[in-house]
Amino acid sequence: MTENILLNNRYQVESRLGSGGMATVYKGRDLMLERAVAIKVLREDYSSDPAFRERFRQEAKAAANLAHPSIIIIHDFGLDAGRLFIVMEYIPGADLKSILQSRGRFTVDEALPLLIQACAGIGYAHRAGLVHCDVKPQNMLVTPDNRLKVTDFGIARALASIRPEEKSSVVWGSPQYFSPEQAAGSAPSPASDVYSLGVVMYEMLTGRLPFTGDSSTDLSRQHRLEPPPPPRQLEPSIPPALEEIMLKVLDKEPVARYRTADQLGRVLMTFSRTTTFSAVSEVVRTPPTTASPARPSVRQTPPPSVARPAVSASQTIPPPRPASQPVQTSATQENPLDIDWGTWLLGLLALVAVGGLIPFWLWIYLLYNPPGA
Repeated sequence: MTENILLNNRYQVESRLGSGGMATVYKGRDLMLERAVAIKVLREDYSSDPAFRERFRQEAKAAANLAHPSIIIIHDFGLDAGRLFIVMEYIPGADLKSILQSRGRFTVDEALPLLIQACAGIGYAHRAGLVHCDVKPQNMLVTPDNRLKVTDFGIARALASIRPEEKSSVVWGSPQYFSPEQAAGSAPSPASDVYSLGVVMYEMLTGRLPFTGDSSTDLSRQHRLEPPPPPRQLEPSIPPALEEIMLKVLDKEPVARYRTADQLGRVLMTFSRTTTFSAVSEVVRTPPTTASPARPSVRQTPPPSVARPAVSASQTIPPPRPASQPVQTSATQENPLDIDWGTWLLGLLALVAVGGLIPFWLWIYLLYNPPGA
């Protein structure tokens, strides 16, 4: 398709953004609402298949109902000049795969916020009853301010209705990222998306994929049968606790993984908060080192007549007192004649009280023992 054409008398195609095995993405403009959009135009042989067109319409309708900050918004769907197209919100930035190819691996602090956003978007779709089926970094767009949005919900499921011989190379996306059950031809589940997220996490933190091969058949066998290399062997800076999370997500059995992307996201958030709290606590526990004030280089020696007492190893030598600190003495040293008037007053009151009882007891005695009786 050439640029500067009009789709359905509404969407102006302006420039090409990228292409894949099943579609080409263009930057366009919605002339009715006067806004920039992204337009994905599918291959002509897909568009001519009636079963695919109906399934694609259903999946596009379901995806359009997803409203989440980490999911690309679907604006419209249509057919023009024999080609299916889908209109989405336009997001400036690049897909995660291109970023990985240009810069290499991410640090843990850089990767976790993006992965948590991806889990939030895909987890929201899981709660709505949708499985992405094609989670990979090519379907994750990252904006200049590090916001991540997941795209292409439902397209892989729509492709399941076309020719079976194309499923291995097209339906489930790139074989590097599909789950063991997808590699075996079984229906995907939310746990399948979790596995694919684990592959993306592995690639982001180590700079390489857990499995590589020359064909999709070889990759399928590795996903189904071979364990991935431990991430810390490739990148020792990965914390052991995070490595355990990654290996759990890449388990061959779906029941051994986290069931949904929401669960994985919560685990990653907890790990991130725990790591941050530990780092802050370590800083708090470590007292800051302050430079001692400069002292004159004059060497002072005690008078010869003053003998220094020997100090045993078990005794504690008090630290020298700074010159600015005043010498503190007790109250008696400051004023030996200082009298605690409160104590004296209480003592006097007690004496008066006891002395006042003497006449009373004397009167009682004389009352019962009168003189001359």
